[in-house]
Amino acid sequence: MPALAQTTPSMQEMWQMLLAQQAKIDNLETELAEAQVETIEVKKSVESVADAVEGGAGGSFLGSDTQIGGYGELHYEGGAKDQIDFHRFVLFFGHDFTDNIRFFSELEIEHSISGDGKVGSVELEQAFVEMDLGESTQIYGGVRLVPVGIINETHEPPTFFGVERNAVEKNIIPATWWEGGIGIHGNVGDSGFSYDAMISSGLDLNAGNGYKIRSGRQKVGKAKFKSQAYTGRIQYTGLPGVTLASSLYYQPDVTQKAGDSITGDDVSALLWTSNLQAKYNGFGLNALYAAWSLDGNDVDATGRDKQNGFYIEPSYTFGVPIGALETAKFGVFYRYSDWDNNNGLDNNTGTQRNVFGINYWPIDDVVLKMDYIIEDKENSNTNTKSMNLGIGYQF
Repeated sequence: MPALAQTTPSMQEMWQMLLAQQAKIDNLETELAEAQVETIEVKKSVESVADAVEGGAGGSFLGSDTQIGGYGELHYEGGAKDQIDFHRFVLFFGHDFTDNIRFFSELEIEHSISGDGKVGSVELEQAFVEMDLGESTQIYGGVRLVPVGIINETHEPPTFFGVERNAVEKNIIPATWWEGGIGIHGNVGDSGFSYDAMISSGLDLNAGNGYKIRSGRQKVGKAKFKSQAYTGRIQYTGLPGVTLASSLYYQPDVTQKAGDSITGDDVSALLWTSNLQAKYNGFGLNALYAAWSLDGNDVDATGRDKQNGFYIEPSYTFGVPIGALETAKFGVFYRYSDWDNNNGLDNNTGTQRNVFGINYWPIDDVVLKMDYIIEDKENSNTNTKSMNLGIGYQF
């Protein structure tokens, strides 16, 4: 018993031991809390870096509300041209002012260089402010692409077949075509239908440029505004993989009140386009018809009162994973185009073009292209042939 008494702590000693244990517990709790704070700070830092990286893929580091994108394409054109050309270098800049008000712009350099006597140009293709009027309706004002055809609004190199854009939309519509004005876009509930309407600047055509549609684009550079243009489109996407659309463009006077060279009267113009895009299990089909009708005395005399064309483009795309390129794809296509900018006169002025080609996408945003073109002009006994190569990207 005396030995046990010597080993048993007194009440005071036990109290001191409890205090010491409590102090250790308090220290551990403090260290744990500090560690948790450090963990939270590290997590925030990691998330911050992740946000910045993600912003770099779809926008800029200036802030999550500002986005930067773009596309470009380098072409080699064979045949008689035998030339290489960095055809387009384009940058997109966008900014979300609020959840329902935003800005978008598109700045383009064509053919690498610009200036007096140079082959290229610098052009502002889009610059507009858009505002939501609800979940399915937007209004906008500024410079914007005209809602017609297939390629006029969607023309990044990885999105279409062939080195160059198709000749019908280039020469008849004429893509790429933008105007300054105001407009509205909306979806009709869940029906699959959508609509576009635009009031804008218009073309400036006359006997001097031969009433050739492509030559009448003013590109919103001190553009004449004496005769405005009115564009409307109805589009249907209610079937998976299918887009159907039809557009009308009307301008009361494409001479911008200068009048025709015979009577001085207005020359009105009406464009109608209709197009189909369909995709199913790798198979694709694009088809488009576009027709202009111009009403004027001197335009009748040149045959430019009727300008129209169509093309049809079947294709097949299939995956070809190669090493780390797990999503790589090949696409083969054929395009037949027929157009005539002087169809008002029956004098064999049409052009037919056959294009055979392949696209290779190592990733979705980069494409390599090769095609072979055979072009026949009805008023000539010869045809032209060329092998063409291209590389394009978008981001």
